[in-house]
Amino acid sequence: MTDDESQNAAGDAGAVARGLVRGAATVSLATLLPPDAAKAGAGMPAGWPFASLVLVATDHDGAPLLLLSSLAEHTRALAADSRCTLLFDSTGGRPDPLTGVRLSLLGRAERSADPAHKARFLARHRAARQYADFGDFSMFVVRSERAHLVAGFGRIAWLEPTALASGGATGERPSEGDLRDAEPLIVAHMNADHADALDSCAARLLGLAGEGWEMIGIDPEGFDLWRAGQIARLAFESPVFSAADARRALVDLANKARNQPA
Repeated sequence: MTDDESQNAAGDAGAVARGLVRGAATVSLATLLPPDAAKAGAGMPAGWPFASLVLVATDHDGAPLLLLSSLAEHTRALAADSRCTLLFDSTGGRPDPLTGVRLSLLGRAERSADPAHKARFLARHRAARQYADFGDFSMFVVRSERAHLVAGFGRIAWLEPTALASGGATGERPSEGDLRDAEPLIVAHMNADHADALDSCAARLLGLAGEGWEMIGIDPEGFDLWRAGQIARLAFESPVFSAADARRALVDLANKARNQPA
């Protein structure tokens, strides 16, 4: 394999990984039990792996976002050792689950006071609004250090953090304060003035039934839809890094949906 072919393969793997992470609603979180785990009731010494299921969203740069309670074992574990692994998978509903794509993302979880992180998380998980402001809950962002992707037979790769960030290994990144700041206005505008286009995209591009789909978030690589507790994602053909570029991408998708057979 040439250097160019190797880079293209890594780029493709990165796109698959980013799509999996962006589309996830839940993730398995693995941590290491802290030194006081035995005293706290776990009955196990420090260092034992501990896995749990948590809700997940993503920041504009692709970093996973978690809302965790300080009362949970995994949060106490992260307070002692911020290292963790997130397992994303798309194996559900398959006759052979191991044919599904899965990604183990290794990173460090940091507390976040960024209101945009909380806003993106709660837009994706409406039920969490009932408890998000309780004193024991905090937002965390997971900073990737490496990830392991299994995307099918012969498609196994270790990925660097750059491959998981918006724009992938190209190095292109969102400019500060553009699409991220414009997101609330874009979402409100699409839901208020282009609800029919969202329903059309859901039906004709994603094969989803029903009306009343709402946009709940937009990022450089696509946008998320919500209806009656169901979350769906529609990806852009290429990353966008400005509000103007996002508008053009949304118009293109709406036109594509309009021209698709009903």
